[in-house]
Amino acid sequence: MLIAGFPAGSFATNCYVVAPGPGEECIIIDPGQDAEPGVTELLAEYRLRPVAVLATHGHVDHIWSVAPVCAARGIPAYIHPADRDLLSDPAKGFPLQVGQQLFRGLTFTEPDDVLALADGMTLQLAGVELVVDHAPGHTPGSVTFRAPESVLFSGDLLFAGSIGRTDLPGGDYPAILDSLSRVCLVLPDDTRVLPGHGPQTTIGAERATNPFLAGLSPGPGPSPRSGSGPTAPAAGPRPRHRHEGTGPEVSGGFQGGRPPGLAGRPGL
Repeated sequence: MLIAGFPAGSFATNCYVVAPGPGEECIIIDPGQDAEPGVTELLAEYRLRPVAVLATHGHVDHIWSVAPVCAARGIPAYIHPADRDLLSDPAKGFPLQVGQQLFRGLTFTEPDDVLALADGMTLQLAGVELVVDHAPGHTPGSVTFRAPESVLFSGDLLFAGSIGRTDLPGGDYPAILDSLSRVCLVLPDDTRVLPGHGPQTTIGAERATNPFLAGLSPGPGPSPRSGSGPTAPAAGPRPRHRHEGTGPEVSGGFQGGRPPGLAGRPGL
């Protein structure tokens, strides 16, 4: 499996492109602020043809470029229904004053084709299989994507040494702890975690050292290898940081550009 990515925009959100290999169809995960040039460069470098955009959640640093990327390629976007309204009104994800400051003069719209993600759904897109796990807490509609190759796209649920913030509208700290227990801690230690911000890590490293996981036990959750929900139909017919094969690496953590009052853990 080919996984390539780069940190997009002032929020340094990790945008990923996933495909069976060069010259194949692909999916795009979390195209954030100003992600279109980086996406275009990766598609050209690896001769990839995108079939869908997937969003781990609806915060603007992860969905900023969803609509333009989908429109340019004529492809659908997948998002959990609980976060869908953030596609067209991302200010709902912030306190009123911060939202007004951040989005003054900006207009966001949904892509023409928006499809719903559901807990346990198995996505079979572009020759790639991903299992969707609903993981609320950071936002009500946060999800992760698990690949059979022991890779977890964790969004803003789990980072190297940290977890997603829960102090914005829709955040829920007990819920995110439950999601970490159900979705992350049930996975094998060698599972590679590709987060929404910062460097890659593994479940084993986070289990051993992440202070937010201290005292948590694996909860009743999904099988590490397969989904139990419906199968989604298949879609129709180098920036500085890239990752392929067995060694993906996203360098750097969160970098500047966030509005006042949003300091803290990585991401929004």
